[in-house]
Amino acid sequence: MSRTKIVAGNWKMNKTLNEATALVNEVLKNTNEFDEVQKIFFTPFPFLNDISKQISGKKNFSVGAQNCSEQVSGAFTGEVSAVMLKSTGCNYVLVGHSERREYFKETKEQLTSKIKLALDNDLKPVFCFGEKLAERKNKLHFEIVAQQLKEVLSSFSAVQLKNIILAYEPVWAIGTGETASPAQAQEMHRFVRDTIAELFGTETALNISILYGGSCNAQNAQELFACPDVDGGLIGGASLKADDFCKIIYSF
Repeated sequence: MSRTKIVAGNWKMNKTLNEATALVNEVLKNTNEFDEVQKIFFTPFPFLNDISKQISGKKNFSVGAQNCSEQVSGAFTGEVSAVMLKSTGCNYVLVGHSERREYFKETKEQLTSKIKLALDNDLKPVFCFGEKLAERKNKLHFEIVAQQLKEVLSSFSAVQLKNIILAYEPVWAIGTGETASPAQAQEMHRFVRDTIAELFGTETALNISILYGGSCNAQNAQELFACPDVDGGLIGGASLKADDFCKIIYSF
């Protein structure tokens, strides 16, 4: 069993195109494309094609989108389809990020459709999930996470799971002043892996990569990545600084 180690930068709604290409140049200069870590830039939609060309031919570097439509095509002004994303050179797409769930009220049906369309278009979905502060304080965190996993992933097969990455987002530890300890991260990642084993079998569970997405930064990445069930990070603010992002990449 050898799970892929992944460090993914979610830029959210930040950077201009010039700033974005400069950031990628700095990361490329200060990392080794031949190391075993898969490095993904989740850029805003307008940058996908440019960043894809910028990293073309670089081993273990990829570009991902932060979202995709649950529709195939049609009169959906402002939406971006999975087939459009693939045509830009994009390889990954975030699905179910906590901000999409919170601000855009995405439903389990929408998330299921997005994952299906991503897989149909040879994109690897990074499926995000996690509990809020009140849910954690009321000791509902395992129940909430199990529900979020089962209500979407149950629509897919173990074979399809091979092309899906999971990202645990403890929403309660993002911008709240609360901090998730490595022990808490490991506890939940272990629970997630056990839940996947329950749904799809032990082999699938042992081989799926689970990323930690709760305020991972250059200071805590090494301790988090040392946890046996943490396979990398979905990085927010720290991915906007080349030096910090590179330090995280070398935290395994």
